[in-house]
Amino acid sequence: MGIKLNLGNINAIAPYKLTASIADPATFWFTTDYDVTYAMSLSLNNLLYGIDAYEFAIVNTNNRKSPRDPKLRQTVQAFIYDFFKEPDAVLLYLCETGDNKQQSRNRLFESWFKSSSHKSELVFLTSSICDDEDVANYFGLITRNDNPNLPKILTEFGETVLLFSEKPE
Repeated sequence: MGIKLNLGNINAIAPYKLTASIADPATFWFTTDYDVTYAMSLSLNNLLYGIDAYEFAIVNTNNRKSPRDPKLRQTVQAFIYDFFKEPDAVLLYLCETGDNKQQSRNRLFESWFKSSSHKSELVFLTSSICDDEDVANYFGLITRNDNPNLPKILTEFGETVLLFSEKPE
């Protein structure tokens, strides 16, 4: 991973303490007060041409029902804000579709950042595209508003959305 996270800084402000995975240094684990175990990770994604973007993933690894938990939001935000210590950081996310709750996931993720004290520092874009089976795929882009490559990033994101929106004939 090109961007290094500072686990000490994250754990200093996150209510749930993250542990780095031994098998994958880009994956971090934590367990909530409700015994839900999550894995968060970042991986390089080449979706945007010429831009080093990282895909964010968060997975409920033990598939337990997760109530609304402000500590979960605060932990995810601490993780992501540490990622954005680099001015040229670009984060992409795709909401999982397997259980048909992708729209709810997107709304939740978006609300976490629109209610954040860092919202004025970030550009947050979301979109959705229906696939061939009419399943809505929600995804987004987050970057700092002072990213030196912001115009290129916004253009690439828009062109990528258009490309995937066009149905083949």
